[in-house]
Amino acid sequence: MMKDTYNPEQLADFEHTADNEFSLPAGVVAGIEITLLTVVSIAIHYLINGTTNLLFILLSLFLSINLLICLWEICLYLRRDYIEKRHDYFKKRREITGRDPGVDILLAPVTRKSVFSPTFWSDIWSTYSLYDGSYADRKTYGFTIDTGNGFATFIPSLILHFGMTVPVFPPMFIGILGIMMFWQWTYCTSLYWASFFIAGRHKLISKKDMFVYIWGTNAPWVMFSILGLYASVRIVLDNSYAVFLN
Repeated sequence: MMKDTYNPEQLADFEHTADNEFSLPAGVVAGIEITLLTVVSIAIHYLINGTTNLLFILLSLFLSINLLICLWEICLYLRRDYIEKRHDYFKKRREITGRDPGVDILLAPVTRKSVFSPTFWSDIWSTYSLYDGSYADRKTYGFTIDTGNGFATFIPSLILHFGMTVPVFPPMFIGILGIMMFWQWTYCTSLYWASFFIAGRHKLISKKDMFVYIWGTNAPWVMFSILGLYASVRIVLDNSYAVFLN
């Protein structure tokens, strides 16, 4: 019988760090990036207008998260072959260790070399594919809609975020762009949930994993988008950014 040389403690070669190499957990790095972008946006908005409100803060946070997710979704496409192979790797790793791979990847050390590595961040999808196998299958709706979101909405999201923060664009332009973006996020996420249940994938995971990874990680793209739709419609009807100042 062939000896199994599988090492359950090894994530990937680039994830290991030397003793003297500085690193931070992947979840911390993602949190820092989102926090910095959100705080800078709020600060600029306040300095320009002398005020801000909760609606702007929430949408700034959401758009900051979405920009990072767009980059991860681009990694999903660029490393699709790698993710399909890693799906089996993490599945076997979970069976041997009993640990949650979603938590493990958030704790994986990020170094200066790996912080911009598409391969490193694609393991976000390798682990997520254990809860929804469509992310290890390029023929599915989940894979297609998320890779499409990454490439098609990154620049519009950046324009929308900037335009809501700094009033350099006509309000009508940002309002219409916002309606387009927030509506498609609401619709596509809702359709993703529908496809997940219609395909019967909910039967393959625990209720806890479904609540955390399927409902929890996708809910912001519905809840925040509903707020975004409201704000965008107000911008169009008022032909001003007053909705972010009251």
